[in-house]
Amino acid sequence: MNRSDVKARHAEGISFDTHVIANPTNTKEWIVFFKKDAGRSFFLVDEKEEVESFAHLDELIHELRDLGIKSAEIHL
Repeated sequence: MNRSDVKARHAEGISFDTHVIANPTNTKEWIVFFKKDAGRSFFLVDEKEEVESFAHLDELIHELRDLGIKSAEIHL
């Protein structure tokens, strides 16, 4: 799910659980995982539809705030 999709869904009142996890391909980076009901889930992706990764957790938290996400579960 790209940034505009996340913002649009929040505007529509659609909620989902947000999880921050270590990137499996580079455990020094973080990725965002959105979990919806009925077992559906999405990753935050960039404009090329590739999973977005963040080198610093504080940058990622800032990005989540910009997207309107107020809470997230962080998995270490």
